[in-house]
Amino acid sequence: MASFREFRGNDGFGGEAWKALCRVRESAPLIQCITNFVSMDIMANTLLAAGASPAMVHAVEEIAEFTALSNALCVNVGTLSAEWVFAMKVAAYRANELNKPWVLDPVGVGDTKFRTESCLELIALRPAVIRGNASDIVAAIRASSALPPKGVDGTIPAIDALEAAKELARVSQSIVAVTGVVDLVTDGKRVLGVSNGVALMQQITATGCAVTALIAAFVAVHPAHSLEAAAFALALFGLAGEIGMEKSNGPGSLRVHLLDALHSLDEVFFQPD
Repeated sequence: MASFREFRGNDGFGGEAWKALCRVRESAPLIQCITNFVSMDIMANTLLAAGASPAMVHAVEEIAEFTALSNALCVNVGTLSAEWVFAMKVAAYRANELNKPWVLDPVGVGDTKFRTESCLELIALRPAVIRGNASDIVAAIRASSALPPKGVDGTIPAIDALEAAKELARVSQSIVAVTGVVDLVTDGKRVLGVSNGVALMQQITATGCAVTALIAAFVAVHPAHSLEAAAFALALFGLAGEIGMEKSNGPGSLRVHLLDALHSLDEVFFQPD
């Protein structure tokens, strides 16, 4: 059976992770997602499997009204246009105005001038959490001129991005989550590490986008503890991947079994050995 690695045997964190999941299930937070076309399906289904309520609302004409109804906002810049960037900014402004948490996934920051400038403008709006892979986080802090420009390798291990993540957290005043073989979450000082998950999850498109949405759901019910909420979401998503892998023959079946496992998680997985 898959284990709650890092935290199994640590009754404190495992118990708190279970309580956090229960709060999501009990509260069913409404998560507004402005995201890319590739990720909409798996993001929505991940939120539903965890007990949250997804809404893919990106028309600027609806944002002022809908963001007020939501419990948290998730912004993913995977597919950009000037209209979508404007809508993202309006939603972030509105969320801040209403003291609602929002989470940013700066996909591909550093790849183009338009994308990089858009990401930096969104980061300046102080999301509660910034979630990206190691290359995204390194590129984001380099683009902010805090570090000298340098080519970014998409295979950078998360641990090599730790100092960049801590610096980005300090600059942005956001929690920064770096996902990889080991996921790292930092507020610029404290660092939490999560090692749950299986390598095959990387072969399913938009799993990173999906876990960003899940982070938004956990932050929605734990707004004063975004560091821990992000770590809980990452660990639970990884644990679901481990459980799903036991029944899977490849990435297609893993996608199905991962969602089933996330939906079916119960307290037994959070008990100390």
